[in-house]
Amino acid sequence: MTGDYRSRIATADEALAVVRSGQRVYIHNGCAEPVDLVGALTRRGPELRDVEVIHMATMGIADYSLPEYEGHFRANALFIAANVRQAVQEGRADYTPIFLGEIEGLFRSGALPIDVALLQCTPPDHYGYMSFGPSVDVTVTVAQCARHLIVEINDQMPRALGDAFLHVSRVNAFIETSHPLVEYPTHEVTDLHRAIARNIAALIPDGATIQTGIGGIPEATLALLGNHKDLGIHSEMVPDGVIELIQAGVINGERKTLHPHKVISAFVLGTKPLFDFIDNNPIFEFHPTAYCNDPLVIAQNDGMVAINSAIEVDLTGQVCSDSVGRAPYSGIGGQVDFLRGAARSKGGLPIIALPSTARNGTVSRIVPELQPGAGVVTSRGDVHYVITEHGVAYLHGKTLRQRVEALIRIADPKFRADLEDFARRSKLLVGQVPDLPLAVH
Repeated sequence: MTGDYRSRIATADEALAVVRSGQRVYIHNGCAEPVDLVGALTRRGPELRDVEVIHMATMGIADYSLPEYEGHFRANALFIAANVRQAVQEGRADYTPIFLGEIEGLFRSGALPIDVALLQCTPPDHYGYMSFGPSVDVTVTVAQCARHLIVEINDQMPRALGDAFLHVSRVNAFIETSHPLVEYPTHEVTDLHRAIARNIAALIPDGATIQTGIGGIPEATLALLGNHKDLGIHSEMVPDGVIELIQAGVINGERKTLHPHKVISAFVLGTKPLFDFIDNNPIFEFHPTAYCNDPLVIAQNDGMVAINSAIEVDLTGQVCSDSVGRAPYSGIGGQVDFLRGAARSKGGLPIIALPSTARNGTVSRIVPELQPGAGVVTSRGDVHYVITEHGVAYLHGKTLRQRVEALIRIADPKFRADLEDFARRSKLLVGQVPDLPLAVH
């Protein structure tokens, strides 16, 4: 069933000749970025004008966003990675703020029609099916909606299982490659990360189902869960830190109330050991983000623990996590999807975790007010737990005064007096912050 696809094999440059000025080109996300196709697209740049390159976070090359390609390409990041951040901040690329679980609706509705999609897949199996490997995310829907599909077949791609496959009959052109996938390096875990993680891990019960983001805090938290029992995973993404917990039987999905015994995810961000670990591994079941990130689906997991991060949190509980002031930095991602899902889960724990300071301790991340132009990703009505290395603040159902008191108590001690002074001048606080236990609820 796979023999006819060989007639559609071309070189990368031949396959990319189909791209025309004014079109929209989608690039496969994360560690599945098809770097050979992206290189060929970039080489076509001088011949093209006004091509929109749309993607979520990609981990590889993004030369199409360099200044010399302005007017030829314009990136549109649905989540900003480091490789396009400067272009977005300098106005040479765009950022579209959107909940991760709602991106596929833009493609299905025709709001963002895709002319050409550049994907990376495993070689086809006996039945003609190719796996999307480490990034299923929105790519299943992209493959259904794009007018023209070009697939980079890489024999080093892991074969992810679940709703993660594309048939060769859907594809217009293929190129064949063999190269390591782009990796997302494991973050250094510091003593600060471990201090925050200890406050998180103390809240997580046996039998919980967990969602984590990326970075030192999630990795430190996973490292502290070795003595827990019967944990599950339902998450938009999975990092390297799950490998040891699955091998040790800590993550087994035994008590999951939705998809028991399965790790549910839309993509993985990590290194080769993680790619090897998901290859044909039946404990992993990948789904599109429209499913993984649906709060109604997430809430069906009893004991859902959602752990997400922030750049800053103001004294009323507003969370900025996608910009530094007016400067776009990352994206909305799945934070709100999972916080809302966990809030509706029986026994759920919606958590925002962040260090209390930035810039080597010179700036507080618990702030009187968000910076001018900062984006409110998570509203104060959605926030339940805020955790720093100094403790846990529980905000849900609390008055503004109670929120201010709780957040000042988990701020860095050297900034607490200034925060109290602002709160009193703003009539948010009367008198001193009482020395009360944290996370009273």
